[in-house]
Amino acid sequence: MNNSVGNTARLIGAGLRALLVLTVICGVLYPLAVTGVAQALFHDKANGSEVTADGRTVGSELIGQRYDLPLKEGQETAEPDLKWFQPRPSNGLGENSVNTRYKLLLSGATNLSGANKELIKQVEDAKAAVIKDNSTPGHRVSPSDVPPDAVTSSGSGLDPHISPAYADLQVRRVAAENHLPVRQVQELVDDHTDGRTLGFIGEPRVNVLQLNIALKELTGKG
Repeated sequence: MNNSVGNTARLIGAGLRALLVLTVICGVLYPLAVTGVAQALFHDKANGSEVTADGRTVGSELIGQRYDLPLKEGQETAEPDLKWFQPRPSNGLGENSVNTRYKLLLSGATNLSGANKELIKQVEDAKAAVIKDNSTPGHRVSPSDVPPDAVTSSGSGLDPHISPAYADLQVRRVAAENHLPVRQVQELVDDHTDGRTLGFIGEPRVNVLQLNIALKELTGKG
């Protein structure tokens, strides 16, 4: 009887010591080591690739955001603020309905097939809006000039980039809205166009947030 109690006590003691050691190693030392290495070698990425402007954080290089006018009375959807470069659509996004304290966006695609009537209408409506918004006096946008990313959302709905073709399409409108020479705005786009990663991975792209920050610096707009 005493021997059984002694064995049980030893097993419990060994288990508690193992729990303590593993808690210290896995719950304290390992996270501290990983965090320390990340902060030392990859500080920007470890903190979410934050983008700062005017001394404050304005977003992340990895997450797209919209540039809309304030909602008017009776409106359900805000109109785009045409003085800024606009991102691609985000039709797949929903809103968090569980935690009502914070208005969170949910990442996701529409999951609609290419033959789906709803998706076709979304694309047609988006194309009409792109043509209307980006046509300027003396220059009407042709439907054939509208690139796919101007009318379709990405798989995540949070893509921070647009194609150089879509950025170029917006140049005349942005120049007109901000009273800038077209050439100056085009140079801004060219300067913020990134090539393929390592020269062969992915496609050329333009980060909309970085481009609009540069535009804000150029125009002095808030």
